[in-house]
Amino acid sequence: MINNTLMVQGTTSDAGKSLLVTALCRWLFRQGVRVAPFKPQNMALNSAVTVDGGEIGRAQAVQAYACGLEPHTDMNPVLLKPNTDIGAQVIIQGHAIGNMDAQNYHDYKSIASDAVVESHTRLKSRYHRIIVEGAGSPAEINLRANDIANMGFAEKVDCPVILIADIDRGGVFAHLVGTLELLSETERGRIKGFVINRFRGDISLLQSGLDWLERYTGKPVIGVLPYLRGLHLEAEDALPQDKKTDVDTATGKLRIIVPVLPRISNHTDFDPLRLHPQVDLQFVSLDEEIPTADLIILPGSKSVRDDLTWLREKGWATAIERHLRYGGKLIGICGGFQMLGKWIHDPHGIEGESGSIEGLGLFDMETTLAPEKQLRNVQGRLSIDNADISGYEIHAGVTHGPALDKPALYLEQNTDGAISEDDSIFATYLHGLFESSAACATLLAWAGLKAVKSYDYHAQREADINRVADMVEQHLDTDRLLKLLDLQAVPA
Repeated sequence: MINNTLMVQGTTSDAGKSLLVTALCRWLFRQGVRVAPFKPQNMALNSAVTVDGGEIGRAQAVQAYACGLEPHTDMNPVLLKPNTDIGAQVIIQGHAIGNMDAQNYHDYKSIASDAVVESHTRLKSRYHRIIVEGAGSPAEINLRANDIANMGFAEKVDCPVILIADIDRGGVFAHLVGTLELLSETERGRIKGFVINRFRGDISLLQSGLDWLERYTGKPVIGVLPYLRGLHLEAEDALPQDKKTDVDTATGKLRIIVPVLPRISNHTDFDPLRLHPQVDLQFVSLDEEIPTADLIILPGSKSVRDDLTWLREKGWATAIERHLRYGGKLIGICGGFQMLGKWIHDPHGIEGESGSIEGLGLFDMETTLAPEKQLRNVQGRLSIDNADISGYEIHAGVTHGPALDKPALYLEQNTDGAISEDDSIFATYLHGLFESSAACATLLAWAGLKAVKSYDYHAQREADINRVADMVEQHLDTDRLLKLLDLQAVPA
């Protein structure tokens, strides 16, 4: 029987699972293999809208692009979007079914497992090979019962596993050996080899450790991936750990700040700005001093009312008023858009206990959260200079009021958002706002940047996907990988 599924698991979160799955997907795609990505269960607040009108993790959307595919809900059948420290919105095959705390979700896992197997079976029928990403670590003892994210899934579909570890964080041999020790005998048997990620230095100095690892475990090291400087792949959830830009480096750039809300969502919206050569974008913790800037952007939020309360408590409401008074510009995206109105109502308790909260009052509008989430990919143009725009909507709110009479966007079927009468505030429900080169350039000029240079974010993403695929070809044992996938010869 041909094995058509290979799973990548990691010794820790952020070990490189998403990167390796993306790299393997593009490497196989370039050889003509009809390949698709899959992640059984994902916990993330960065998500994407699929071609079939659902919602999946952002990392799986990028992996789909690596395969030359449009993202589909079957690629990530279970998505958990945390809205408290102990609870999350549960999304099954692209659609929210409600909020659950950890215990309730644990009891629900048998139903979620059925959705996982169903989606995987459909993908197998449509694609030649499936590359699967695990979640966190397979060695979390407290999460082993009814596991659907790691070894529980691998055993259910009977697939081999590659284990990846990040040497840059230290303790790589302990991570690999310790993970193996905590697995059952059958689970250890599924591990067909190791990949070490983010190595920098002289590989010959690592060789004795690799030889020991193979002798001790009886399993091969499939390869050692180098530390790639300047690499950008959209994050599954963690915020980028960029260093603060010093004054000299930032001179002449447009200064943008984004508050890190406790439940910030889709912060990948700002990747095109972080990478733009004329922009100095800083994520500002709510415990940090609020710096001066040309533009403040209020991001999306999974718990808008709670995050708005945090903003007020940390002085951002006052800082925003001062910023606007001195001629600064403000953008609100999705939840950040909702915060700008007079009221936010949650009569059904979509994001917590039912109730209402007063907004920042910068727009004459109100938002009511509704049970049915709006999920769609859209195209249109900005009301500023008619620049072309494309993006996606993921929100539960319905906003209404006179402020919407001056919209921010003209879409194919309707208008969206608002622009203030004095032209200082731009607000929209649209995610992916800065991925369109023309729209990004227009908004940067609106915010005060002179002589804006065009930056092609999608070309950058393609280049980096190809860069990690090249890394597979150069640094991994590709013959062994092909055998694990029963691909001794590339299919016609």
